[in-house]
Amino acid sequence: MAAMTSSARPRLNRRLAEFGTTIFAEMSALALSTGSINLGQGFPDTDGPEEVREAAVRALRDGHGNQYPPGPGIPELRTAIAAHQLRRYGLSFDPDTEVLVTAGATEAIAAALLALVEPGDEVVALEPYYDSYAASIAMAGGTRVPVTLRPHFAEGAAFRLDLDELRAAVTDRTRLLLINTPHNPTGTVLTRAELAAIAELAVERDLLVVTDEVYEHLVFDDAEHLPLASFPGMRERTVTIGSAGKTFSFTGWKVGWVTAAPELVSAVRAVKQFLTYVSSGPFQYAVAEALALPDSYFEEFRRSMLTRRDILAQGLTEAGFEVFRPAGTYFVTTDIRPLGEKDGFAFCRTLPERAGVVAIPNAVFYDDREAGAPFVRFAFCKREEVLREAAERLRAL
Repeated sequence: MAAMTSSARPRLNRRLAEFGTTIFAEMSALALSTGSINLGQGFPDTDGPEEVREAAVRALRDGHGNQYPPGPGIPELRTAIAAHQLRRYGLSFDPDTEVLVTAGATEAIAAALLALVEPGDEVVALEPYYDSYAASIAMAGGTRVPVTLRPHFAEGAAFRLDLDELRAAVTDRTRLLLINTPHNPTGTVLTRAELAAIAELAVERDLLVVTDEVYEHLVFDDAEHLPLASFPGMRERTVTIGSAGKTFSFTGWKVGWVTAAPELVSAVRAVKQFLTYVSSGPFQYAVAEALALPDSYFEEFRRSMLTRRDILAQGLTEAGFEVFRPAGTYFVTTDIRPLGEKDGFAFCRTLPERAGVVAIPNAVFYDDREAGAPFVRFAFCKREEVLREAAERLRAL
C-alpha cells in the first residue's frame, strides 16, 4: 500500500473549515450577472466629503504616507482619534499609548481576538454577528458562545438582548465579551440600562470586552450611542473599535482604530504588526482631517441616512415584508414569512431574477441557522433614487 501523502490532508486549517467564500462575494456576483440593484453588501454608492478626498490627494502629492507610516499610526491621526473620543464622549485617551490605527475595523477585530484569546477560551458574542467575528474567534482557537438577540413584535418590531441569557452564557472559561452596538445586522442600539448591566457583569466576572462601535454616528430616532468604555469599571478592560469607512463613506480606504488602556493596546499592536504591519498611509492624513469636521457634518450625515432608512423601510413594508426599523447602522432587517417565504437563502438567491434586487440572508450571521432563516437584510447606504427604484421593484414581487 502506498504511503499516505500530505495531499490527503485538507489544505485549509481545520479551524477555518466552516468558512468558505463569503455570502457577500456570492451576492455581489449575482448583482453583476443579473444587473440587479445591490442592497446586499454595506458600501455606499457615493463618495464622502470632497474636502476629505482632497486631503488624501494633498497627502499623496506632498509625499506624506507614501512610505511606511509609523506602526501605531501617524501622530496626527492618533491625536485626532483621541480628540474625537474626548469631544464626543468625554473619554480621555493618550494618543501615544492608548490609540492604535488599523487596516479597517476588520483587522482591529482580528488583532484584538488573536491577542487576547487563548485556545479553549470562550468568547460570548451577540448573535446574529458580523461574519468576521466567528472567523477571528476560530483563528484564535477560542470557542464562540452566541447570545441571540430575539425579535420582539410588540410596540414596534425590534431585536432585543435578554440580559439573563447573557449572564447565563458566562462560565469559568469565558475570557471575553464581544459586543457590537449599534448592531449589524439587526440595527439594535443597546440602551443605557443594557450597557450598564453588561458592564456590571464584566466587572463581576473579571472579563475583557471588545466592543465594535463602527456605526457610532448612525443612530436614529430616540436612540443614543454610549461607549461601553464610559461605564464604571470598563475603562481598563474594554477595547473599543472605530472606523472611518462607515462615518465618512470611504470604505475602500480601510482606516480603523483601537482605543484602550496601554496594556491592551500593546497586546493588540503585538499582533497587528504581524498582520498588515502598517497600511493606508496617505489616507490616515485625510481621516485625521475628517475627524475634525464640525458637528454639523455628523448631524447632516445622520439625517441623510435617516431619510434613506425611511424610504427603504416604507418600500419594504408596502412590498409585504415585516420590517424591523433599525435604531442604528445602515441596514434594515426584514421577516419574509408574510410573503409566504421561510428560507432566506433560497429567497435571496432567487430575488435578483424575480425582482432585480440583491439582499443578504441573515442566517449567515447565526450559528443557529434555523433561528435566522426567515430574516433578510437590506442596505440603505445608497442614493435615494436607487432606493426608490429598489422599493418599486420589490413591490412587484
